[in-house]
Amino acid sequence: MQLSKPTPPWHALAVCAGLFSCAGSLCAANWPAWRGPSGDGSSPEKSVPLSWSATENVRWKIELPEPGDSSPIVWGDKLLLTQSFEKEGGRTVMCYDRRDGKLLWKSGTTWTKPEERYGKNPHCAASPVTDGQRVIAFFGSAGLFCWDMNGKELWRRDLGPHAHEWSYAASPLLHGDVCVLYFGPGLNARLMGLDKTSGKTLWEFKEPAPGARPRTDGFKGQEKTGMVGTFTTPVIVRAGQRDELIQTFPQFTRAFDPRTGRALWHCDGLNELVYSSPVAGEGVLVAMGGFFGTSLAVKTGGTGDVTATHRLWQTIRTKNRLGTGVISGGHAYVLNTEGIAECLNLQTGASLWQERVKGSGKKGDSWSSMVLVDGHILCLNQSSETIVLKASPKFELVRVNSLDGGLANSSHAISGGNVFIRTQQHLWCIGAPQAK
Repeated sequence: MQLSKPTPPWHALAVCAGLFSCAGSLCAANWPAWRGPSGDGSSPEKSVPLSWSATENVRWKIELPEPGDSSPIVWGDKLLLTQSFEKEGGRTVMCYDRRDGKLLWKSGTTWTKPEERYGKNPHCAASPVTDGQRVIAFFGSAGLFCWDMNGKELWRRDLGPHAHEWSYAASPLLHGDVCVLYFGPGLNARLMGLDKTSGKTLWEFKEPAPGARPRTDGFKGQEKTGMVGTFTTPVIVRAGQRDELIQTFPQFTRAFDPRTGRALWHCDGLNELVYSSPVAGEGVLVAMGGFFGTSLAVKTGGTGDVTATHRLWQTIRTKNRLGTGVISGGHAYVLNTEGIAECLNLQTGASLWQERVKGSGKKGDSWSSMVLVDGHILCLNQSSETIVLKASPKFELVRVNSLDGGLANSSHAISGGNVFIRTQQHLWCIGAPQAK
């Protein structure tokens, strides 16, 4: 079944207010969620700079209060990101003026009880989401919070303790009146739908314990002690006449009706540890396991167990990946943690090319997700270098854009001709020179 891009969850509002929010001469396409307006890491924009440095095409640069791995989102003139204050236990959303980086407001909560996390990752790893009227952010054990666009708290939900030694990373989504959240991995792991206006739970799917079977990933032979869990953000796609909310879980992928939580189909074949979020395009959903785990592709639009009927391919052991790829022109593009980019045939999984992509920075590894814009793929590495590739079955490195070499684990946000980059120390706005 052919998949078309989903009607964006904020579409009804955007039609009323204008798909583009304009202020003065600036007309900015919104980037309302972690993976952009369509949830697939793609931008519809055409006039985006592909060349910059720490001194070239920098509109502004501000210092952030503490390190962070979440990615910025943009609506109109407002840029929002989550920010932890580790010593005080702060869990915060920061709102900046996207035109000059001025802080407009910040709001959040304080959480001083013990909460596990991976040592290299600050809290507040999940990115916020907005529909232009409200902004919602997930802070693990501290809860799920909602504010209006001026920073007034509208509601908060205590969803119980989150407990996993590597903490959490899944970002909330908005679809119509439903806020979708994956609360996991670990204790109380579940996929939830909540009323975005009140925070009331509408439905939830409790994640089942993985079945007993031999492991083939990096924990091979450690069936009883190996790490288990998914850190992924679900994706919403349009399949025929319906929307499908698709999430990857340990050992399987499942699609739901995002309004009701009703299960639509499931596909077996993942491993027990899943890092990269699912990505969909051209009628196909690509799911990647973590820690040298399994990858697979499945056609959307099925019913029940579609493992035998809709699964296109499965690769049992793949490179270790944390970030999520993109789909374009019958190909899936992915980047592993060692900075090796790969192009796969979407229908067969065959690898067309694999190339190490890095600049002169000390760390060529990457934990970030790719962004697709105007036929190009942006890849951010841990030296805050952006590798620009052609989205092509033939490898073509366009250029490497270096900043100041600071550590970066977030993903790009694109809005109104600007590229926004969060590093551990700074927030950057990249843009072509303005006419004087």
